[in-house]
Amino acid sequence: MSPGQREKWNQRYAERGPDATAPCPWLATVESLLPPAGTALDVAGGAGRHAVWLAQRGLTVTIADIADAGLELARRTAAAGNLAISTVAVDLESEPLPAGPWDVILNTAYLHRPLMTQFTGHLKPGGVLVVVHPTHANLERHRHPGARFLLEKNELPTLIRGLDIVRYEEGWLDGRHEARLVARKP
Repeated sequence: MSPGQREKWNQRYAERGPDATAPCPWLATVESLLPPAGTALDVAGGAGRHAVWLAQRGLTVTIADIADAGLELARRTAAAGNLAISTVAVDLESEPLPAGPWDVILNTAYLHRPLMTQFTGHLKPGGVLVVVHPTHANLERHRHPGARFLLEKNELPTLIRGLDIVRYEEGWLDGRHEARLVARKP
């Protein structure tokens, strides 16, 4: 990311405060596909709304994000719920993913295409990848994120290699047009 991105996201989290919103509603529909225990990596997890959800389900969660302010909010939210969540400040566009292997990798609303190809190598055998990301169709109703941060129609499965796709769909959900994928490492 550009040097200003860390400052931009830190400022955004400082202004916004803790993320009290519920996790992406689609996650509840795929909960049965996730292991009941193990390790999880929340990629670009920000203030931790998804990490908290995963930890509440028995997973040991690490959030990787560029924004120190977001990670601090995630730690405070986790502590308030008596949950242990680890955080790693990392620029996912220039630094490697935190070392795994992981039982679950969750990537919601963060698109860096070269990173998508790395997920397979960071999953344990039987590990699960969950990706939720808006597509170009989202621009029909929303100005943001901009086109360069959106997936093309049916692009997501082409970015995932070496995993068995368990579930894939694209469509409107909760006001956003998204590609949603669950894949498992053989």
